[in-house]
Amino acid sequence: MAVTDEAIEKIKGMIVSGALRPGDRLPKESELAAELGLSRNSLREAVRALSLIRILDVRQGDGTYVTSLDPQLLLEAMSFVVDFHRDDTVLEFLAVRRILEPAATAMAAGRIDAEELDALEAQLNALGPTPSVEDLVACDLEFHRGIVAASGNSVLCSLLDGLSGPTTRARIWRGLTQKDAVARTLTEHRAILSALRDRDAEAARSWATVHIASVEQWLRASLRPDVR
Repeated sequence: MAVTDEAIEKIKGMIVSGALRPGDRLPKESELAAELGLSRNSLREAVRALSLIRILDVRQGDGTYVTSLDPQLLLEAMSFVVDFHRDDTVLEFLAVRRILEPAATAMAAGRIDAEELDALEAQLNALGPTPSVEDLVACDLEFHRGIVAASGNSVLCSLLDGLSGPTTRARIWRGLTQKDAVARTLTEHRAILSALRDRDAEAARSWATVHIASVEQWLRASLRPDVR
């Protein structure tokens, strides 16, 4: 494993230094192994590991290439890891979301255009006043994804997209068990949308914080004492 780690670090060094750039094809295995002072087996393991986290793209019969290194592509690995969360870590995911998403919502207030605002409103209107919990949660995910995308920060968008999965079940659970959860969520969505239309970044930030914190507070109160 230590030899493979060394191989990974050497390939990483070539990419960071600019010797290998996004889209570049790696030299032949025998040539690269000799250049880096590695065995072909350790190089092969390093390439396999780096392809799993989307740094390298192994094309059968064509060679191995450096990927685009686009943040959204690289952060797919985080989404994979996040899928292994335990129920008692959901609060931690919500806490991170509470830090990042209000900031993204505030950023969106200055960038979102009328067409994007109309699309968000159309999503809310399509739900009607008494949607099912499942429809509400699906809309909630798309609603926030649209706002974060409007922030113009692809890294932030990818991070939050990866963090949304673990909180989905908590949102459904809340909708099924908390009496006013559906109505409250709809009200908070409308308030966020109104702040965005007013280009009021601080109001948008505040309403996004209230919206996420309400789920977090409900979940904290619902958890058993031994997992709080």
